Order: sequence, then structure tokens, then C-alpha cells
Amino acid sequence: MHSVAGLKGAVVVTTIAAPNAVLRKLADDSARLGLHFVVAGDTKSPADFALAGCDFYGVAAQEALDFAFPKLCPVRHYARKNVGYLVAIKQGAEFIIETDDDNMPSEAFYRPLPRQAEVPLLEETGWTNIYGYYSDAPIWPRGLPLDAIQKALPPLPDASRVDAPIQQGLADANPDVDAIYRLTMPLPLDFASGEQRIALGHGSWCPYNSQNTIHYRDAFPLLYLPAHCSFRMTDIWRSFVAQRIAWTCGWSILFREATVVQDRNDHDLMRDFADEVPGYLGNRRIGEALASLDLASGVAAIPDNMRQCYRRLVADGHVGEAELPLLDAWLDDLAGLP
Repeated sequence: MHSVAGLKGAVVVTTIAAPNAVLRKLADDSARLGLHFVVAGDTKSPADFALAGCDFYGVAAQEALDFAFPKLCPVRHYARKNVGYLVAIKQGAEFIIETDDDNMPSEAFYRPLPRQAEVPLLEETGWTNIYGYYSDAPIWPRGLPLDAIQKALPPLPDASRVDAPIQQGLADANPDVDAIYRLTMPLPLDFASGEQRIALGHGSWCPYNSQNTIHYRDAFPLLYLPAHCSFRMTDIWRSFVAQRIAWTCGWSILFREATVVQDRNDHDLMRDFADEVPGYLGNRRIGEALASLDLASGVAAIPDNMRQCYRRLVADGHVGEAELPLLDAWLDDLAGLP
């Protein structure tokens, strides 16, 4: 059994593709390491999807589960991945590693760092381009407000002890960047090699994605991917909500070196650009709105804090009102699990 201090782990992916090299690698590695590998399909997934070592759930199988969320979640949306999380949690996962079907994992990908870590901690630095610590190239993560790209990086302080139940690994070759970057800047690009870890704490923001991310059990509610917003913003806005709520728990978000290589699926970059416009225009305002909320402290307050955050996103017009009953279903489903 592959574990972190004896903890049981799972790998979760959503895909509409037939088993490819990445999915086969994830299945083989998960079987070898004792990880539960869950794949959430969608209506465009192959009807005959079959992969040894993989626990695959098509839409019909998802809706047959004893959960409310799959019956309410829109189809043909990345938010179907939430069902994979629920399956993994129900099966006893104590940490969840997530990725996409075009990220080839290294062995380090399967090794979460301990929650308690000694790393440089940035606090009260506002919007912070974490990629700038891993590359001398002019590069920034998808979702960073465009007017923060040229902001000078704060110097890294000496290491201090942090509690980081959410951890983001980077991706080499095709890092997670905005469509505007892909349209105007050269790729591929690899980040600096070697181990480097940086944590963001209270008052520091940086978007993170769902392509190479680890959550420990206490942070499982914050896995929630909203469905009633732009596809290109679902994991980015998830990360903003999670960062705001992490401050109420005394948690940090830990970033680490690249542990996957992305061979990116085909994308229409101009369509991606259009889908990212709500983020280009709204990401800074979303951070400001979330920061202004009066949230309760502690892990037990996370569900109510999530409702408050998403009510604000709905009120400000970033997320559709239909998100609120979907979020309630997610939180109710989680509450019914051991």
C-alpha cells in the first residue's frame, strides 16, 4: 500500500477519451503502489471504456450512486470530476491526487509531501506569481490577474513550519498558462529542476489548478469544482475559494516542483481565450470580494464558509445561481460519508 504516514490514497481523473498512454500509466502505477484509481466519465466517453486497474464511472453509473450531486451536475462539464472525488472519499481515501489525461506522471507525482512541512512561507504579498520562483522566463499561471504579471516578486524568507493540506505540483513542457500566453509566447518550457517548495499563507494569492494537485482529508470539501461558470475558470475559481477558506483554518497552500510532463490535448486557443475572458476581467475582483467576507474560523466552519463564498460569487454575477443547490448537494453528500 502506497501511503503517507500510513494514509490511504486515491488518484482521480475525468476523461472523455479512450484509454491512452497517460491513463494506462496511471492505472499501472496505481495498482503497483496500492492507490485507488477512479475515472469519472461523461456523455462523450466511450461506451466500452475498459482499463485494468481503473474504477471507471460513466454518467449512468454515476447517477446510480447513492449521492445527490451526480443527478444535478450538468453533463459535458469538467465538474463531473466531483463525482470521482466522492467515490474516492467513500472508499476511504485520506488523500486524493488529481490530474488530467494528458499529464504523464513521474514517480514523485504519487508522493504527497507531509502536511507539516518546513518551507519558505509568503504572507500578505497579495497576488504572487509563483511561477517566477521556478523559471527565469516571463511566465505566469493561468488565472493570475493580468495586471499582476509584472509585479516584482517578494524575496523568499527562511523556511518556517506550515500546515499544507492542499499541495500543487507544476507541469513541465506545457505548463498551465492562460490562452493569451499560448497565443503570444513560445512553448514548450520546463521549470527549474530539483526540489523547491514554497507556501502561500494569509493574504497571499496565486491560482492553482486541478491538473496536479493533492488534498488531504480535512481539505476534501474544498475539492469542489463549480459547474455554472466558464469551463476554463472552474478550477481557478475553486482555488480562490479554497485559499480564502484556508486562511480561516491556519493552512497554507504548498507549491512544489514539476512532477508531471504535459503533452497537451488539442485545444482551440481562441475558444479558450474567449472562455477565459471572465477570468481576465474578474479574477482580481473575485479575490477582493472573497477577502472582504467575514468568515468563521476552523475546519468545522468550512461548509458554511463555502456557501458564503459561492453566494457572493453568484451575487456578483461570476457564477450562475444554479450553483447553490449543486453546492448544497455536494456538501450533503460529503456529510453522509464516514
